[in-house]
Amino acid sequence: MFSALAAVLLAVAPLRAEQAPVTLLAVGDSLTQGYGLPQGEGLVPQLQAWLQAHGHAVKIVNAGVSGDTTAGGRARIGWSLTPDVQAVMIALGGNDMLRALPPAQTRANIDAMLSEVNRRGLPVLLAGLSAPGNYGPDYQRAFNAIWPEMAAAHGAVLVPDLLAPLAALSPEERAARGLMQADNIHPSAAGVKLVVEALGPQIEKLLTEVK
Repeated sequence: MFSALAAVLLAVAPLRAEQAPVTLLAVGDSLTQGYGLPQGEGLVPQLQAWLQAHGHAVKIVNAGVSGDTTAGGRARIGWSLTPDVQAVMIALGGNDMLRALPPAQTRANIDAMLSEVNRRGLPVLLAGLSAPGNYGPDYQRAFNAIWPEMAAAHGAVLVPDLLAPLAALSPEERAARGLMQADNIHPSAAGVKLVVEALGPQIEKLLTEVK
């Protein structure tokens, strides 16, 4: 009887191990935190639901801090990488841009964060943003180059512009579909859904790198 029971336990153990959820740390600002949205409708819960609907057992830790810059992310990345974290998403830079901080400063902070994640041996996704033309061509060029260059340097899965699905639509269409909140900066729950539909497949790529 003992041998039969042992055989059953050995057969079940790998299945349970496969079903254990992957812990993904999402480091970001108000877009990650879910600013202005009801609980359950922000980026993290919608992304987790999308991944689960596509067959992935994932637990996303929401490390989004409203108003945070890349400097803030750099300051907290070390203690945010707790032993249970198996993959990381970094989605910062929007507040750097809104404050017109030097792109070189943003680049240095992103570089430091990715270096820390690399040092821990964890797979990472880098989600950037695109600077609008009103910042001037030099700023726009320097800021937009951060994301592909840093992702390539650190072997990160790249999402060049987290808000690209919204930016691709005209202001009139975004308004008609109710995709933005009243501040016209943060997406509504419907806008987040569009973002997640584009982000989800990239997170799936990230999950394939989890050891």
